[in-house]
Amino acid sequence: MIKLFLSLEWKSFLRSASFGKSLAIKILMGFFALYFIGMFLFIGFFMDKILKQVFPDIDPLVAFNGLLFFWIIGDLLIRFFFQKLPVMTVKPLLTLPVKRKAVVNYVLGKSAVSFINFLPLFAAVPFGIKLISSGYNTSTVLIWILVIIIITLINNFLNFIIESLSAKTELSFLPIIVFVGSLFALNHFNIINVSEALSKGVTSILENPIFILIPILILVGLYIYNFKILRDKLFLDSGLKTKIKEVNASNLDWTKNFGDIAPFLQLDLKLIWRNKRTKSSAFMVLIGLFYGLFFYPQPIYQDMPWFFLFIGVFSTGIFLINFGQFIPAWDSGYYKLLMSQNIKYEQYLKSKFTLMAVSVVILFVLGIPYVFFGWKILLAHFAAAIYNVGVNTHVILWGGSFNRKKIDLNKKAAFNYQGTGAVQWLIGIPLLILPLGLFALFYFLIGFEWACLILALFGVIGIVFHQSFMKYITAKYLKSKYKMVNAFDQDN
Repeated sequence: MIKLFLSLEWKSFLRSASFGKSLAIKILMGFFALYFIGMFLFIGFFMDKILKQVFPDIDPLVAFNGLLFFWIIGDLLIRFFFQKLPVMTVKPLLTLPVKRKAVVNYVLGKSAVSFINFLPLFAAVPFGIKLISSGYNTSTVLIWILVIIIITLINNFLNFIIESLSAKTELSFLPIIVFVGSLFALNHFNIINVSEALSKGVTSILENPIFILIPILILVGLYIYNFKILRDKLFLDSGLKTKIKEVNASNLDWTKNFGDIAPFLQLDLKLIWRNKRTKSSAFMVLIGLFYGLFFYPQPIYQDMPWFFLFIGVFSTGIFLINFGQFIPAWDSGYYKLLMSQNIKYEQYLKSKFTLMAVSVVILFVLGIPYVFFGWKILLAHFAAAIYNVGVNTHVILWGGSFNRKKIDLNKKAAFNYQGTGAVQWLIGIPLLILPLGLFALFYFLIGFEWACLILALFGVIGIVFHQSFMKYITAKYLKSKYKMVNAFDQDN
């Protein structure tokens, strides 16, 4: 059965419309994986020396066990944001003579052999070898490595339980914050010394290996609980019955002032407000608006005026970046229906452009109080806003013509990479790095004011040639229309 599941996933990967981009991303992630493997190997080989320097009077193994608690909560936080339960399209299998428990066991087993679970071994094994070479009993070190593996798997399955709780609330960060925060508070205020208890527990296992049954039983319990959660959701009609709640309809009559693009603007605004994933784009506006407060009050950044432009582009373009990078994937759920209607594609794209351009203007106006920290900041934000409207809006619309990944709007927004492809990684170069590089170049050559003027001129040129750019972008979308319809029809 496992062989069948692996075969189906391999065929799904090869036959996907986004195969080329998925392969490119996997190659890129492979380089990142090699980097982290190298870092962990380096830490593992020098762990004994690091611990000896930090804790000169404590045995290295005892010192490491004392830090195990902080490694566990750090590992949980990283997993919550970056590790998701492996995806498998199971509904077609439910009409076939395939046992549900086989599907669930495969998904959970696949999560157990993920890269993030092997990563700690690249540090633990070299550290164990160094311990053996320094006189430690081999069997003791092997048991310790086994304990590390069990703790890693416990974190793996505990993370999925926390994620299942976070999916039930709009405040998706709440479960992990409460869980990790409570553990840290108990330890920090010495209500329960979790760090010491965990260290003594591992030491007890090394002295009496029979106690290893305790973490094994915890691991089995978490596996069974995860198994029950997934099995209960594995029905053909799961998700068909939804909560019935009264719709709070907003008055969007003001959008009629925008003429023939008004219906598309109304559609976008309703989509943003009514779905979890798109709401994040709206709430990220607050982060972008107050982003400058992390830097401008600090004197060190007052001597770095070239950095003002980056903050300006990010602050005034936060909605443009977050919402624009997934155009037209936001509409992927009904894209086939949308494309079957008698509508002009140029109007559809113009509504997206208008929404992003208006957001830039609003964010610039709301950010005017930053002038309190200096007039150069306001000038940089003004140049950045013009550049965003004239250049970045067109760049991000053009990049959207390469989107081939469907987005599930009902999934939680926090660190959700579903629907993310090579486009979202590469589009950051012209969006952020290019204007920052141009500004820095002209700043060091001819000065701050001239650099702002030149960047603003790029934006003005983009505004002047807006119609020409939109015709080119529309043609690109029309050329890719049926490829996108086919890609959005797939569950990737």
